[in-house]
Amino acid sequence: MRWPLYFALAALALGAALAGLRESAAVPWFMVAVGLAGSVWGLRMGLAAAGLTSLLLFFQGAMDPSSLAALLLAALLAHQVGESLRRAHRRAKYLAQTHRLLAEALEALPKAQNREELLKSLPERLARLGERGHVGVWVPEGQGLRLLAAHPPLSVETIPYGGVVGRAYREGRPVYVSDVRRDPDYIAPPDHKALAELALPLRERGEVVAVLNLERDRPFPEELQEGLKRFAQAVSLQLSRLADEEERRLVAELSLALQSTSRLEEAAAKALALLVRVLGLEAGAFWEVRGARMVSLAAHGVEEPALRKVLEEGLPYGVGLAWRVYKTRSPLFTARYAEEDRTVPALKALDWRTFAALPVPTPGAPRARRIFVVGQRAERLWRRSEVDLLLLASRTLGLGLERLTEKARHEAVNRIFLELLEKPPEELYQAVLEEAIRQVPGAEAGSLLVWEDGAYRYKAAFGYDLEGLKALAFTREAQLKWYGLGEEKARQGEPRLLSVEERPIAEISHETAPPEVIDAAGKAEEIQANLCLPIPYKGEVLAYLNLDNLHDPNAFGEDSLEAARFFATPLATLLHEIRTRKLLEEAALTDPLTGLPNRRAFDRFLEEELKQAERYGYPLALAVMDLRGFKQVNDRLGHAVGDLALMKVAEALQREKRNGDRIFRWGGDEFAALFPHTGKEGAIKAALRYTRAIEALCFEGLCLGVNIGLAAFPEDGKTPDELLSAADSRMYQAKAQGLAVLA
Repeated sequence: MRWPLYFALAALALGAALAGLRESAAVPWFMVAVGLAGSVWGLRMGLAAAGLTSLLLFFQGAMDPSSLAALLLAALLAHQVGESLRRAHRRAKYLAQTHRLLAEALEALPKAQNREELLKSLPERLARLGERGHVGVWVPEGQGLRLLAAHPPLSVETIPYGGVVGRAYREGRPVYVSDVRRDPDYIAPPDHKALAELALPLRERGEVVAVLNLERDRPFPEELQEGLKRFAQAVSLQLSRLADEEERRLVAELSLALQSTSRLEEAAAKALALLVRVLGLEAGAFWEVRGARMVSLAAHGVEEPALRKVLEEGLPYGVGLAWRVYKTRSPLFTARYAEEDRTVPALKALDWRTFAALPVPTPGAPRARRIFVVGQRAERLWRRSEVDLLLLASRTLGLGLERLTEKARHEAVNRIFLELLEKPPEELYQAVLEEAIRQVPGAEAGSLLVWEDGAYRYKAAFGYDLEGLKALAFTREAQLKWYGLGEEKARQGEPRLLSVEERPIAEISHETAPPEVIDAAGKAEEIQANLCLPIPYKGEVLAYLNLDNLHDPNAFGEDSLEAARFFATPLATLLHEIRTRKLLEEAALTDPLTGLPNRRAFDRFLEEELKQAERYGYPLALAVMDLRGFKQVNDRLGHAVGDLALMKVAEALQREKRNGDRIFRWGGDEFAALFPHTGKEGAIKAALRYTRAIEALCFEGLCLGVNIGLAAFPEDGKTPDELLSAADSRMYQAKAQGLAVLA
C-alpha cells in the first residue's frame, strides 16, 4: 500500500470517531475507527486507537466493560485481516519479480552456442535470486565436483561428492535444505554466510552433467523452489538440444572433410583435429593395424619427444589400449589410464589419465583394422553425450574411409602395372607381394609361388628366407593339397582362409615340403593364420599368393577375402604379361636349332652366378667347348646332317649335366657350360663326362670329338672377362696339345 492510501484511511478513521461523538450510538462508529487503525497500521495502533476511544466514551458517559471488549476485539481482528492482506501482497510482488527473472533467464537460454557457454551463463542470470548468497554451477571431474562458474565468485574450486550438491548429483534429484547448519554432510567454506541451499541436477540426454546450486540467507519459498526446478528442466532440455546440434554439426563437418580428401592419412588427420577441438581434449592418434604392429596414420597435439617416438615406431603387438580394441571391436573409455592393462609405457610415465579408444567399423572384419584414440592428461569423466558423439564419429569415419581404402587399392595396382615396363620380373614379383601384404587386412608376411619349369617355385617372400625357400618346388597336386579347396575353386581364383584354431598349419606344410626347410626358411611353426589366393588365367593357375599372420589366429576375415579377390584379376593379368615377356626374352636368349640358351644368355647367367658366388663365398666354374670333326661332317654330309649333329650334341650334354649346371650354345660348333657351387675338380669330372658323350656321336662313319678349356672362381679370375679369357685360352691350348680337357 502507498502513503496516500494510509492518509485516506487515517482521515476516514478520524471522521468515524468524530461522527461517533455526535451520534447517540457512538460505540459502532468507534469500532469502525479502531478496525481501520488496526488493519492499516497493525495491532499496536489498533490498541492505541481502542484506548483513545475508551477515554472518549468515558467522557461521553457511554463506557462499559462490553464496549471495551468490543473495541479490543475489533482491533485484534482488524490487525489479523490487515496482516494477511499485507503478506499476500508481498508474496505476490515477490513471485512476480521472481517469475520475471526466470522468464528473462529462460529467454536467454537458446542464445547459448554450446554447452560450456550455457552453463557458465547461469550464475549471473540467476544472481538476483540468491539474495545475500550465491549461485554456482558444479560439474563432475575426477574425485569430486569442480566449480565451473559462480556469482559472486567463490574461493572454493572443488568439493567432494558430499553435501547438498553431491547428493543432488549422486541421487539425480533436487535437494533442498532450509538450514545448512543442521546438515551433517555440509562443510561450510570460510566465507559462507548462507542459511538455505537448493541444489538442482542438470541433465543432458537423461544423464546428470552438472548441478545448479543456489544459496541465500533465508529459506526458499515453495513457489520459488518449484519455479527453479522447472527452470532446471528447461536448461536440461536445452543441453540435450545443444548435444543434438553438436552431433549434427560434427557429422556434417566430418563428412565434408572426408569428401575433400584423397588420402587415408589426410582424412585421419582432419578427423582427429575436429574431434579434439569439439571435445575440448588435448591430443589424438589414428592407428592402422599392419600385421604385428600398429602404424600411425595421423596424430594431433602430440608434442612430447617420447610420444613422437612411439608414433614413429608404432605399437608392437599387444601394447596399448588400441590392441585391446583391435581384438574386442568394442570402444574403451577410461579416466584412470595407469590402472589399465596393456598401457604404453611412455604415456604412463607422463601421467596421461583420460582416453577414449574407438574402432572404425569395417564390414566383414573380425578385428578392428583401424582405431582412433583421443585423450588428455587430466582425469575427466566421459559424459554420455560425448560417448554418443565419438560413436557417431566412428561410424561416419567407417563409411568415409572405405571409399579411400578402395581408391588406395586401385592406385596400388596401377603403380604395379606402370612398374611392369620398368622392372625385371624378379623385382616385380617382390613388389606385387609387398603391396598385397599392405593392402590385405591381417597380413604381415607372405610368399609368391609361380609356375615355372613344370613346378611351383618361390619367386618372392616377405618375412621369410627367400634363398632357403628357392630350394623347394611343388607339383600341382602338392600345391592343391596345401590350398585345400580343390582344383575347380583354384581355377576360379577363390581365396582360402586357414587358422591354427581349425588345424595346425605346420602339419599341412610338412605334408608338402621337408620340415627342416619349411620350418627354418618358412617359419611354418609360427604361422597362426594363412590366406591362400590362387592366381588363374584362362583355366590355368599361374601362381599362388600366400599371406600370413604370425600372431593372431583370427587376423583374417571377410574383408581380407574381399581385398584378396580385388588383387586376383589384376595379378593374373600381370603374371600372364610377365610370362609372355619372359617367353619373348627366352626366345631372344635361346638358340632356335638346339633349344639351348645362347651366348647372350651365357653372358647374363655368368654375371648373375658370379655375383652370387662372391656374395655367399661359394665356388663357380665354367667350360668353353669346341667340337672336333664337325667341319668334316658338315662339309661331306651336308648342312642338314650338320644341324642334326649339333642337335645330338646338345641332347648329349643335357643328359650328362648335373642338377644346377647350365649348358649353352655359343654359336657355330662352340658350346659352354656353367657349374655353380662347383670347384675345378668337380668341373673336370663333368667335362670328362661331356667328352665321352660327344665322342660317342658318329654320323656315317664320321665321329665327333671336343676340346674343353676350364676356369674356376676365384683362383682363375674374379670377373667374367678374366674367367672367359682363362677358359678360352685353355681351350686353344687343349686343341694345340691334342687334349680333350685342359684345366
